[in-house]
Amino acid sequence: MSRTEHSIGAAHPPTSRPARMQMPVQPAEQRVKNFFEVNLGYTAEMAIKEASRCLQCRRRPCVKGCPVGIDIPDFLRAVATEDFGGALAIIHQENSLPSVCGRVCPQEVQCESLCVLGRQGEPVAIGDLERFVADWGREQQDSPAGQASKQASKSPLFNKGRVAVVGSGPASLAAAAELSRLGYGCTIFEALHTPGGVLAYGIPEFRLPKAIVAHEFSTLAAMGVEIKTNVLIGRTYTIEDLFAQGFGAVFLGTGAGLPQFLGIPGEDLNGVYTANEFLTRVNLMKAYLPEADTPIYLGQHVIVVGGGNTAMDAARTARRLGSQVTLVYRRSREQLPARLAEVIHAEEEGVAFRFSTSPVAIRGGDEGWVEAVQCAKMIPGDLDDDGRHRLEPMAGSEYWLGADSVIMAIGQGPNPIIARTTPGLEIGPQCTIRVDSETFATSREGVFAAGDVTSGGATVIEAMGGGKRAARAIANYLQRKTSKATVVTKA
Repeated sequence: MSRTEHSIGAAHPPTSRPARMQMPVQPAEQRVKNFFEVNLGYTAEMAIKEASRCLQCRRRPCVKGCPVGIDIPDFLRAVATEDFGGALAIIHQENSLPSVCGRVCPQEVQCESLCVLGRQGEPVAIGDLERFVADWGREQQDSPAGQASKQASKSPLFNKGRVAVVGSGPASLAAAAELSRLGYGCTIFEALHTPGGVLAYGIPEFRLPKAIVAHEFSTLAAMGVEIKTNVLIGRTYTIEDLFAQGFGAVFLGTGAGLPQFLGIPGEDLNGVYTANEFLTRVNLMKAYLPEADTPIYLGQHVIVVGGGNTAMDAARTARRLGSQVTLVYRRSREQLPARLAEVIHAEEEGVAFRFSTSPVAIRGGDEGWVEAVQCAKMIPGDLDDDGRHRLEPMAGSEYWLGADSVIMAIGQGPNPIIARTTPGLEIGPQCTIRVDSETFATSREGVFAAGDVTSGGATVIEAMGGGKRAARAIANYLQRKTSKATVVTKA
């Protein structure tokens, strides 16, 4: 089945089932001028109608496509019968961030790709329904009755030990929530001034409103999780310092925020940004405002290099800042790794695409600012280790594109700072941290890791799944450690 069929369904849905309920969106000509959320969400009536399309399959193939194993048919049945609270409870059994996952996870290649309805028509909009249920729950929690219930709830009792959680992205959020549920006190250490990791600095407001991310952290705080910002582990404290402070275990969920470069002439010119820097300065530091402490200059013509979701985020953000944007990608349109919906939204918003194209040089003007980018047509070469053709420039195909700035969005890897300051920590390719595939334990006693810091780049829900499983492994480790200490004491 093609990516298009996975994402938006085949052209002719089965006559026995109603068509998929399409998510309302802001018109392109309107949304390109603001940072408000593009997708507007279902109404209750729309959600009930869409959930009623579920066939309630006996074998439940969609569950196998969910990295955290949500009981999807049961939550859909609850929505269809207008039991939104019950649906949320089912989701929360496995997923602590449904508001986030319903917005940014690639359901079209996960749960929805295995939906039986998708074989001949359009799969159930599982992600959109997850978002609806989560948003409904947040509205209930923020109501006067919900606030009163939160204030009346007892403070959690953490009597099984303390765990340090390094980083505050999806893997860390899931790990902290699960550890708290299991009775362990958690302290999250975040290097930046705002918690959230990639959810806060990497994903633009028009895809994931920051109020939602802040709400998730307020929920964690209500669970008793302590959050410390402006603490860079490896500099402010080392892993050894955390153990010395009394933490029984350490979880590393520091993600993959170190940018990669092409290694071409001119990458050091003024006006060349990495997507991480660009999005962080816009999302967290409001660099587009005239009075910003760290203003950002884009100019009239921007070239974005890359084809993933981060490249789409950078291109669509640059459009909202008033620039004309051309995205260049070294492979074909069919090979774009970005979500199809994001690509379509980018095209609707005026982003121009040049496929099978890659920059080979960047030229600067007299004052050291970007002036133009030399591009070349890419053609297949030898096969790489993954069985894909390596790409190489076609001789004589070079041409220049005028540009005022360039945004590199060609991937990222883990920051090496923790690896370099933690003796005994085994490191894999591109400074990823090696872990046991079952226990998520690193080579360093008492240190566990999950998410992008171990894989080099994955989805939000995959990182969360790893964080949750790692939390359970940490609980088992601490229980064994306590049992051994008890035996030694009795002896």
